[in-house]
Amino acid sequence: MTPRKKLNGLVAATITPMTPDGKINLSVIRQYVDYLVNEQNVKNVFVNGTTGEGLSLSIQERKQLAEEWMCQGKDKLDHVIIHVGALNLPECQEMARHAAAIGAGGIAVIAPFFFKPTNKDELVAFLQRVASEAPEVPFYYYHIPPLTGVKIRVEELLDGIKAQIPTFQGVKFSDTDLLDLAQCINKNETGEFEFLYGVDEQLLGALAVGANGAVGSTYNYLGRQTNLMLQAFAKLDFALAQQYQFLTGEFLNFVIKLGFGVAQTKAVMTFVSGIPMGPPRLPLVGASSEFIIKAKAKLDSIVWPNGD
Repeated sequence: MTPRKKLNGLVAATITPMTPDGKINLSVIRQYVDYLVNEQNVKNVFVNGTTGEGLSLSIQERKQLAEEWMCQGKDKLDHVIIHVGALNLPECQEMARHAAAIGAGGIAVIAPFFFKPTNKDELVAFLQRVASEAPEVPFYYYHIPPLTGVKIRVEELLDGIKAQIPTFQGVKFSDTDLLDLAQCINKNETGEFEFLYGVDEQLLGALAVGANGAVGSTYNYLGRQTNLMLQAFAKLDFALAQQYQFLTGEFLNFVIKLGFGVAQTKAVMTFVSGIPMGPPRLPLVGASSEFIIKAKAKLDSIVWPNGD
């Protein structure tokens, strides 16, 4: 058996393309894969997460998307991580079994956020029951307290987790608490776990405390520039790395003031890549034409250090 390739670097949190009438649009996934690999130099994806509107999709839709990403990504992508989190345990387990059956490179789960776990033991019990349905598949906890409201610190979660979840591989850490992240990495002395940061505008800070890589929406359309930031950081050229981070932040700061979420991310990806991402699903509403005009003008005005 070939040893598993370590997951590091950039992971695109994939968008779910939709037709104008709101159905998932599987027909553009092949083009999407090729765009990520050839134009953005991104070879890892995180499917059906927040950016992918995973919690707004039916279980059948999520399975279809997972299958299409696995099919089109074969021999092109290094890792396809499928988010299988849901509000109830049976659906999570069903999607975990499906991800294992189609050969996913990993599965990830958010904490359920209607009836919430209130402590580490409750959360780990839930995660364990999901992970056990895919006993050969690397398992990631998707920590995103701004959306779930579950604020159990990851540092606390890690204690003894491997004994309860043997497939535990790491964390998609989508929180601004760099102290918690740093403590996790400090505990990870053997390097057995992967910590992938999920707040794109703060990635450089996470790298400084030892994050292995990142999962985020901007890597769909700013992957090439962010890869150059990672290269600069690896070469200890911190001034250049800062330039890339500051420019990414300049764009995000601009669009956040306009109102920036999944719907607007779909619009940005559409005008940057030329691949139609379509509208979001209600209750989200599509980006306004004013947003698209201003966001495109802002992105076009940025001069990156590599001359773009």
